[in-house]
Amino acid sequence: MNVDKTILLLKQGKHISEDTVYSLCLKAQELLINEANVTHVDTPVTICGDIHGQLHDLLTLFDKSGGVEKSRYIFLGDFVDRGFYSLESFLLLLCYKLRYPDRISLIRGNHETRQITKVYGFYDEVMRKYGNSNVWRYCCEVFDYLSLGAIINNKIFCVHGGLSPDVDTIDEIRAIDRKQEVPHEGAMCDLLWSDPDEVETWSLSPRGAGFLFGENEVNKFLRTNDIELITRAHQLVMEGYKEMFNGGLVTVWSAPNYCYRCGNVAAVLRIEDDLSKNYTIFEAVQAQDGVGNAIIPTKKTQMDYFL
Repeated sequence: MNVDKTILLLKQGKHISEDTVYSLCLKAQELLINEANVTHVDTPVTICGDIHGQLHDLLTLFDKSGGVEKSRYIFLGDFVDRGFYSLESFLLLLCYKLRYPDRISLIRGNHETRQITKVYGFYDEVMRKYGNSNVWRYCCEVFDYLSLGAIINNKIFCVHGGLSPDVDTIDEIRAIDRKQEVPHEGAMCDLLWSDPDEVETWSLSPRGAGFLFGENEVNKFLRTNDIELITRAHQLVMEGYKEMFNGGLVTVWSAPNYCYRCGNVAAVLRIEDDLSKNYTIFEAVQAQDGVGNAIIPTKKTQMDYFL
């Protein structure tokens, strides 16, 4: 398998053979199995939120932020579902991980599971493109090896969703057995599903998984772990990013015009060596001659849920 050739094909949205996907996923597992639950990342680094299969917007993201050949990246999960190029988006990130292993960190989102991808698009996309579910199974195997978080310069904690009442310290996250389908409850589930909100203490989440947590929980986590910031994704933000709790937490969203209809802009967050923050805002690629974010009919209507 030629990784550089595969990258070129994926960037053009071209079909990748089943054998190539199998080899790519196998190599990715061999690489990811050696990564910690919480990966250490040095500055400068660009933090990216949800992608959701919007390949052409992912390419814009790299164009606007320097590209993986020159810059370091953390992707906070939700690579798949919703958009029409989930497979190409995820495989492109895997190829970059194989080609530049020290320049890109991939963190698991709540959509990187068998159960969710069966409902929200990725499974159907693979069936449409290949006529069987093999490629979906190969990718789901890789999902189980993705890290649960990252820590930048030991001062900024990155996670897909948020905090958990079962987790006080980052060391406790390091002790989780992550190589499994995401459980319906517990620490691993909460890290991928929880949301910040204006609440006094841990509250039930309307999502049916994870919790809502407030400023008290954020301040306690920052203090206990001697860190300055929590960066997370998981929630649509119309402006691309949203800072909360006196700057103790930020949500980064990187899928512009989400679901090809929300009208939001997207953002990435660059952390410099002095831990200063710089946001880059970008808009969705316009559909042109069937390229870009062209609407492709799916075999069945998507369930309407905005996570």
